[in-house]
Amino acid sequence: MFRIRKVFAGFAVSEAASRTSVLVSATLALVALALPATAGAAQEYSLDAPRVVLRGTPFTVGVEVPEAGIAIPLSVRVDGRSFPVVADDDGGLVARVESASTGSVVLELTDTGASLASATTRLIPAWVSVVPPIIAIVAALVFRQVIPALFFGLFFGSVAVIGFGPTGIFVGLLEAFQVYVVEALADPDHAAIILFSFMIGGMVGIITKNGGMQGVVDHMVKWATSPRRGQTTTALLGLAIFFDDYANTLVVGNTMRQVTDRLRISREKLAYIVDSTAAPVSCVALVTTWIGYEVGLIDAAIGQIAELDMAAYSVFLSSIPYSFYPLLTMFFVLAVANTGRDFGPMLAAETRARTTGQVMAENANVDERAADARELDPKTDKPHRAINAVLPIAVLIVGVLSGIYVTGEGDTLRDIVASTDSYTALLWASLLGAVTAAVLSGLQRILTLSETMDAWYAGARSMFYAMIILVLAWSLSSVSGVLHTADYLVSVLGDSLVPGLVPSIVFVLAGLTAFATGSSWGTMGILMPLVVPLVWAVLQTNGMAQPQHFHILYSTVSCVLAGAVLGDHCSPISDTTILSSMASGCDHVDHVRTQLPYALLVGVVAVLLGSLPAGFGVPWWIALLAGAGVLFAVLRFLGTEVEQPAQSVGSPL
Repeated sequence: MFRIRKVFAGFAVSEAASRTSVLVSATLALVALALPATAGAAQEYSLDAPRVVLRGTPFTVGVEVPEAGIAIPLSVRVDGRSFPVVADDDGGLVARVESASTGSVVLELTDTGASLASATTRLIPAWVSVVPPIIAIVAALVFRQVIPALFFGLFFGSVAVIGFGPTGIFVGLLEAFQVYVVEALADPDHAAIILFSFMIGGMVGIITKNGGMQGVVDHMVKWATSPRRGQTTTALLGLAIFFDDYANTLVVGNTMRQVTDRLRISREKLAYIVDSTAAPVSCVALVTTWIGYEVGLIDAAIGQIAELDMAAYSVFLSSIPYSFYPLLTMFFVLAVANTGRDFGPMLAAETRARTTGQVMAENANVDERAADARELDPKTDKPHRAINAVLPIAVLIVGVLSGIYVTGEGDTLRDIVASTDSYTALLWASLLGAVTAAVLSGLQRILTLSETMDAWYAGARSMFYAMIILVLAWSLSSVSGVLHTADYLVSVLGDSLVPGLVPSIVFVLAGLTAFATGSSWGTMGILMPLVVPLVWAVLQTNGMAQPQHFHILYSTVSCVLAGAVLGDHCSPISDTTILSSMASGCDHVDHVRTQLPYALLVGVVAVLLGSLPAGFGVPWWIALLAGAGVLFAVLRFLGTEVEQPAQSVGSPL
């Protein structure tokens, strides 16, 4: 009665109103009340179609039906063809639809010809979907700038979603920023990665300014009493400062330069050791300034794979054993340092330094003032205690491990890591590490509160450029998802690629891209969202999307990272290569010329004896041992030992 009274209350019936009019109105109201249980049920059917689809490429349409829907076969009709509605793995209803049209297309949900619901989508040529990442790659090669390249790709993708025309271009430009960039920033996981990266960068700034890292260096340089020990100490110091490649390069290069000069080790060798123990270590260590960036890209990539329910950090950890180039590079650096053997241009540089005492070539172009310039120089009137770096880093590492254990679930370590909330663990750990560094600086009166904040800000600011790249990479990945780029690549390449070859192909592609652009991070941002869905589709096409074949997925992820580092090492326009030259006081051209043969040798071995056999099922540890053995053999038989005259060993220049 209450519902009927509410219906009648809506009628303003005057005393002069006709009784017939009132009767008709009441009848209509009663009919309206009865509609939801009968004919109104048809209004609850709906279609959830993608905003944009590719011509000639199958796409999925979601179907919503009322709980008491008609129990008859349903189908989605488009272009005069009908596609059956079936249940998906989650129990929902979907239809796999395909159309050869272009432009706006109407989809109809039907039951034996009767239309129950409709939706509209827009079909575009399939090749358009791969243009955004191609534009990003080409623009990066042409302009040598990753940020504009990523935005150009994002802009084109946004326009493609709306439509090519004056309105589409203008609105696409606005939506590229207002929709895709905002969504990338608003995602809670993305925000956690950005905060973690800034926090750990700030911690690095504090422990650099308070003299903690200098204290670690001071302890290690006491071992450097000969050319071999000097090189080994430099390499070990590079491995010890694993948490940031920039901090590694600046600290090791600037600190060890005086020691290596005294021991008549060439500046070219110092720059090689510095460069080869910076990015290779940072990209595979468990907790570094790289981790947030890498995990963020992996998360965006696997987020496009509905069937893959794995934590991004777990995928990263599983990929580390397949990172053959970084691991073999670290081995080769230590082998070169311990054996004292060299070949190629590096042998000539070392021979010059040992026999003449000239650590640089006569025509070397070096700005020593630039090499010594560091914003975070520790105070000279305060003690440089190693504990001020070791303790915050230890808190950071223990915090990550504890956070993984606390937030994960399962009976085995693998289950715990696979289910953990890695973002929470990283946030907790980075905060505790930064707070520890700040408290130590304050309690010992090494830094004032203002100086501590300035140091934290300087360290955090060093991550800003990388975070811009990361946000744009997320945005480009998002628009590529809307354009179904992965679906198109799968349809074109899924049947033709051999699964075992995918990691090696990706490694070469990443290396070439990083060499041309000079940016390992930019290369990761461009390639990771593309190749991970592709390799998953290749696995599915070949019936290999099971855990026993996941080594191909892990190897592909590692090959994006490893190939980017290889290209970065070989590129004369790489920021870390330039920074290594600057911090080591080495002519930049000489550094690239002497490092290139070593990097290419390790890269070739990493592909032929690492990624390639591992892709076909060879255990990673066998491939790694084989690669290390070949590298040592090459160094032993092709390298020549350079000895310094006994009377000049350790003598100042």
